[in-house]
Amino acid sequence: MRSISFFTSCIAALSSLAAAELNLSQPLLSKQLLASTFKPPQVFKNANLVRTTNLDKGYPRETINVIIENIDSKPQSEYYLPFESSLLSRVGGLEVKDKKAASKDSFKVEVVGYDAESSTEFYLIHLPEPLEPKGQQTLSITYSVLSALSPVPAQISQSDEQYLQYTFSAYTPSAYNTDKQKTKVKLPSSDVPDYTKLPAELNAEKKADPQKQGSTFTYGPFDNIPSGAEELVSVRYEFTKPLTHASVLERDIEVSHWGGNIAFEERYWLQNLGAQLKNHFSRVEWQKSSYMNPASSALKELRVPLQAGALNPYFTDDIGNVSTSRFRPGKKEALLELKPRYPIFGGWKYSFRVGWDADLSNYLRKLSTGESYVLNVPFLEGPRQPEGIEYSRVNLRVILPEGATNVRFQTSVPLVDSTTSLHKTFLDTLGRTTLSLTAINLVDEFRDRELIVTYDYPWTAGFRKPIVITLGMFAVFAATWVVGSLDTSIGKKKTV
Repeated sequence: MRSISFFTSCIAALSSLAAAELNLSQPLLSKQLLASTFKPPQVFKNANLVRTTNLDKGYPRETINVIIENIDSKPQSEYYLPFESSLLSRVGGLEVKDKKAASKDSFKVEVVGYDAESSTEFYLIHLPEPLEPKGQQTLSITYSVLSALSPVPAQISQSDEQYLQYTFSAYTPSAYNTDKQKTKVKLPSSDVPDYTKLPAELNAEKKADPQKQGSTFTYGPFDNIPSGAEELVSVRYEFTKPLTHASVLERDIEVSHWGGNIAFEERYWLQNLGAQLKNHFSRVEWQKSSYMNPASSALKELRVPLQAGALNPYFTDDIGNVSTSRFRPGKKEALLELKPRYPIFGGWKYSFRVGWDADLSNYLRKLSTGESYVLNVPFLEGPRQPEGIEYSRVNLRVILPEGATNVRFQTSVPLVDSTTSLHKTFLDTLGRTTLSLTAINLVDEFRDRELIVTYDYPWTAGFRKPIVITLGMFAVFAATWVVGSLDTSIGKKKTV
């Protein structure tokens, strides 16, 4: 169950979002509060549903392809997708598209809240066009679930293999009756010591589940599954890689027209959610194993691809500069290789910051008419790891030049908050216009999605800082002259 404080934060985020201009992303927060007795109208049925769970990264990635059919006598455009309340708070990046027109924009999605007594909530999917009676449409629903994998055993030795357990329902949770469905689980390897078996009576083809093909397990097909039905199963599989979780990522993008420079800085609070060490960490054993480079559940290195032309990178943590890093510039892509001061085992935390500069002309364009500019930057960059990274919260600030007005933005990343404020720095008068955006429950698959910021910047605003500096210098000289001309002697002057 969600607490009252959580609802209060949701309402505050919604009020901020309503004031934003030109935000084409849909917030994943409750917009309406319903009674616990609410049940979605049974105006649809799932004619065929295939759910694929991919576990090759440190977080589950779900893909649901479902053919929905309008069984009502009127056109319908609202489809409900149920989630258990505690799970909903960890669902990230949910997107819905027409599978037959994947190149088109995602459908509008919002969360329907319940009162404190309910254990279920729904995503409300708005179809772009009402579906006619007996009409069918194929939906492709994708999302990730953060902090959903449990290491079993919870503690291992420094050189042991790590095993993860994932619990889910073989029946895909649905608010509607389903004629036929199946669930596929794609595992990173064939080393699966434990998994739940289902009797053949449940399978439409009278086969014992799961059916194994390499590292893919399949439950089903199942026929005539009623709405709300569940059949909990679990798999335990080998995954000797870190579960990298960023509780907070603060990303600043500072634009300077005068210097023709754009500066990026990212501050991370990381934690490895993998199995914890059974005994104390042994530096000697770690150094011995480093020559053979075996698979390890510890986070040893972060590789951060940057756009070509990146300059002046730095890597610091709470102690200071970290010298165990390497920067490889390139014509197509630059690579920043980071090695933390110590390997990050399960349960260990590490906070650090990285930054770099780039040529502003690679990101900024001036419109042919007026004094408007368009800034195109990645919303999320950061490390690119084979095992993936999940971000619980991302706070992004775009610091524009002083005097920028009429700020608008567009991004396909789901946001929960957006504000515009002033940020005062050295030699500023009123302060720099700053766009602040907040997203929750993101994964590294959102890396490099565009953030387009449009703003007006008249040519006169560019002279604000030189004028302030010039007037400041004249004021200092004038004050020096006035002070120097004062008579600071004690007593009266002698006359001749």
